[in-house]
Amino acid sequence: MKKNNFILLILAVLSINCQSQKETKKEATFKKPNVLIIFPDQLRRYSAGFWSKAPYKDFVKGKSDPVITPNFDRLATNGVVFTNAISNYPLCSPYRGMLMSGRYPEQNGIWNNCKKGRDHSLKDDISTIPDLFLKAGYNTSYFGKCHWLKNEPLFDKNGNYVGTTEAPGGHHVNAYDTYVPADKRHGIEYFYQALKDEHFNPRIYSNDPDAIEGKKDGELHMPKIFSAKNEANKIISYLNNKKYRDDSKPFCMIWSMNPPHNPWDDKNTDMESLHEHYDKDKFPNIDEKLVVRKNADLEVANYARHYYANVTSADKHIGRVLDELEKSGQLDNTIVLFSSDHGEMLGSHGATGKNTVELESLAIPFIIHWPKGLKTGISDIIMSVPDVLPTLMGLAGIANEIPKDIEGANYATLIQDEKNATIKKPEAALIMLGNSRGVQTERYTFCVEENKKQWDTKKGSNVKSVFFYDNLKDPYQLNKIQAKDAPEISKKLVTTLGYLLKKTNDPWFQERRYSDLIIYPNN
Repeated sequence: MKKNNFILLILAVLSINCQSQKETKKEATFKKPNVLIIFPDQLRRYSAGFWSKAPYKDFVKGKSDPVITPNFDRLATNGVVFTNAISNYPLCSPYRGMLMSGRYPEQNGIWNNCKKGRDHSLKDDISTIPDLFLKAGYNTSYFGKCHWLKNEPLFDKNGNYVGTTEAPGGHHVNAYDTYVPADKRHGIEYFYQALKDEHFNPRIYSNDPDAIEGKKDGELHMPKIFSAKNEANKIISYLNNKKYRDDSKPFCMIWSMNPPHNPWDDKNTDMESLHEHYDKDKFPNIDEKLVVRKNADLEVANYARHYYANVTSADKHIGRVLDELEKSGQLDNTIVLFSSDHGEMLGSHGATGKNTVELESLAIPFIIHWPKGLKTGISDIIMSVPDVLPTLMGLAGIANEIPKDIEGANYATLIQDEKNATIKKPEAALIMLGNSRGVQTERYTFCVEENKKQWDTKKGSNVKSVFFYDNLKDPYQLNKIQAKDAPEISKKLVTTLGYLLKKTNDPWFQERRYSDLIIYPNN
């Protein structure tokens, strides 16, 4: 009996050991979701084809643009579409500072576009999306435009980084964006940067010599390829590159594409897309059939064909990357966040570009596509840019690693299961410009404007204007309502503004600026 018992004991131990090995193997092969953040530059919310179809068309404020975007539509149909996402500061560098860090400008260091002669720069001592996902066991990579670093003359005359202002240094490589050296990359392992708003002539820097014809990190490479196409090529190569990718790890990738950002001319446009979809045979004139928003000046919007063509081209090359992920079986377990840094006025209110409080500038696309983890649907969460970092970490299952000083909110549970969410929907978001502060709610856009220009370094001395738009009754924002003419609505909005300025440690709150108007919390 003792011998039999001993044999049974051995068998039990072997069984337990075998089961333990199976569980260990299962844990080793289990992968957290990949994360892919894609944001074409200057893409307004309604420049996507799916907005003209049910059920999305019912959520459009005004009319959506007549653009061809099968891959944006694909992400929307199989993902969660957000109807109220905004760019809190609709300008390239301030957006990137908030996206990367999960913090508002006062805490991340960027209050204006990073440009030659300015000191704005992402702080070195704060954690970012790549930092945090790298720490959580992810491979991290970045492709495209950065625009978060102080622009200094640290290059030779040929655009190579030498790291000094002394000769052969002393030159800038670009007036705005600049090369990000290795010690400023915040946890990015694989780096492929594109500089300058010349879509067929990007300036490239990379830490992968194979991607830049054998050049070193910091040496300028100019491939003369449409930037979106070039970056898609490099991303597809990276996804299959065993030298830089560890298949046992998930990846966290950021793709910051330059198109459809200006310039809008033949030299900087994918003309194949223009001729195929937006040429004069389909749209004989720049009229209401092409520029559909009722607040648009058609003469100002004379670049509509070029803008739309680059939107469609961006869509095409994003589709190539999605196809590659699908082919490799990774797409279903990849959290694809599709958004933009800000919108584009396209003639609305007689303006071009961004950096205004009107919806064409503030409103951005925002889709989360993750078939394995999320049901398709539509969300009305007022999503702010700093919310991206904590929400992605929450969705990826690493919410416990979100730093305590992150200012954005983690809306993962709200997106996954609204009925059982552990967080409430926000009622408003803070909006900022160089001379303004305001509030965006589901219905209203509220603004307090100072008596200074956007780029003035001096402080405003008084309030120039206080107004709001009723986006429900007036979706094209044709009627600017003065605060004094609607005191009850204005009081609520100005109280909300005071609360948000305090919450984000905004300089206006620190100085209690315009406290005769803005209702700041007492404690």
